[in-house]
Amino acid sequence: MKAEKTVLLVGNPNVGKSTIFNSLTGLKQHTGNWTGKTVERACGRFSTEKYEYTLIDLPGTYSLAARTREEEVTEAAVTERAFDAVIAVCDATCTERGLCLAMQAAKYAKRLIICINLIDEAERSGISIDSGRISAAFGARVITISARRRRDIALLRSALDSELDSEPRGIAEFPEDTEKRAALAERIAADAVTAQKGARSWGLADRILTGKYTAFPTMALLLAGIFWLTVRGANYPSALLADIFSRLGGFITGMLLSAGAEGHLVSLLMDGIYGMVTTVVSVMLPPMLIFFPLFTIAEDLGYLPRVAFNLDRPFGRCGSCGKQSLTMCMGFGCNAVGVTGARIIDSERERLIAVITNSFVPCNGRFPAMIAIITAFFTAGAAFIQPALLTLLIVISVAGTLAATKLCSATLLRGAKSEYALELPPFRRPQILKTLGRSVTDRTVFVLGRAVASAAPAGLAVWLMANIRVGGESILHTATSVLDPVAAVFGLDGVIVAAFILGITANETVVPIMIMAYSSLGTPQAELSAPALRELFTANGWNMTTAVCVLIFILFHSPCMTTLLTIKKETGSLKWTAVSFILPVLFGGVICAAINLIAHIFT
Repeated sequence: MKAEKTVLLVGNPNVGKSTIFNSLTGLKQHTGNWTGKTVERACGRFSTEKYEYTLIDLPGTYSLAARTREEEVTEAAVTERAFDAVIAVCDATCTERGLCLAMQAAKYAKRLIICINLIDEAERSGISIDSGRISAAFGARVITISARRRRDIALLRSALDSELDSEPRGIAEFPEDTEKRAALAERIAADAVTAQKGARSWGLADRILTGKYTAFPTMALLLAGIFWLTVRGANYPSALLADIFSRLGGFITGMLLSAGAEGHLVSLLMDGIYGMVTTVVSVMLPPMLIFFPLFTIAEDLGYLPRVAFNLDRPFGRCGSCGKQSLTMCMGFGCNAVGVTGARIIDSERERLIAVITNSFVPCNGRFPAMIAIITAFFTAGAAFIQPALLTLLIVISVAGTLAATKLCSATLLRGAKSEYALELPPFRRPQILKTLGRSVTDRTVFVLGRAVASAAPAGLAVWLMANIRVGGESILHTATSVLDPVAAVFGLDGVIVAAFILGITANETVVPIMIMAYSSLGTPQAELSAPALRELFTANGWNMTTAVCVLIFILFHSPCMTTLLTIKKETGSLKWTAVSFILPVLFGGVICAAINLIAHIFT
């Protein structure tokens, strides 16, 4: 029976703790090149030939003097002393900050390993580190690694075993005074770290990406580039998948009928459930396979915190802080994740604002829907217009987030904005193969799985509504007819509104529900090519105004059920959950009504 050991991972934000944690435990704690990603402790296990380890990854922090939520979590874990060893992770490109935190951890640790990560980046930048001098200054074991390399992780495992096999070292005592401790860390780093002249610098890139006049145009161009690749690449695979599923569906239907299956049962299974599920896959899968890897590469490169830096001033003017922009960026992946990420905001007032407004930006479930509508209706000058329009929608969503933030800070959540420090991490070379793998497994498969799980009952519901008749009319026709007058005020129709209501379980199902509902009301279901979708929608009364209003309502409508449940869990309040539900609907409704009114005036 191996002895049980508990080890803490501490370090500054963005030094690679989560990468080390994942490499040791085999788990999939999210990693990214930006500050504030880990806001709670993560726990995992691994074993060596000698010991069974419980590894605890603590939130990144610069100090154990708790002022923020991250610091509170880390301070509590370290000061409890319920552990056998501490691994203090430092960034090889900025060693002194990590050493300063290691000095604080040394006060509570019987065994301390200083792990200097990102040594490969340091070497590429002409930086060399004498680990022996740092070891002598601390009286602790020091290793240099690149957590991305398997052999270096093996070195860390071996170092842990060796440290726990030996008697506790006499770790040096360090000053309690913060300024003295920081000065000592700088002296140790100056003695141990040597930088070559002419080392590579990303100063020019940062001046462009965060410059006063260049930041926002560059952001728009990068977004447009990503969207251009997504839009241009997604349409043909969607049509191909739809054709494959159609042929397969015909084959399965024939087999079921030949086996004597009852007609209504076959229709329910194939026209209802199978049709909805395959439509969701055809609409969503191609754009996700393009967009997610590109977005993940931008994240790994280190662009997310630069977006937050650029948006800090606008959010500050709206009564919040720049950390909200980080949670907003998380929302582009998943609004529920963005809501959870709001934990990095220290102020309760600003945290609530970030939670309430996070769904104002489109999540990964809404992007395929927007792409489908844009490629169907905005075909003139498609090579430029379509990605430009998608970029404009993102700009509108950010503007909506800022407007909602201002509204909340001026009414429901008044108060002074807090101050915070945001570190811009170095640019890092993305690991393309790992990025592709992670974007497919952690994002595409997860989102698609959730969409398929929601699509099956949605398809069943639409089929039942279309086939159960009351007073000679189907429930679907009756329901959409009742909704039509209200929907018309907003430039929509009853089917569209019903699709958004039924799609609350997952945003990914909204457009497929529209397609199935129109087909159930008498219009043959279209293939999932842009021209075919346009033909289907125009046959049911759509025009350019309808398309624009649908795009706006995709941006601004109620959060999905997963996000609402997350909001309830994070706030513990039905009141703030209700506000989070109602506020984007009000924004979307007002904007759509205004667009529809203007269109009627000028047409």
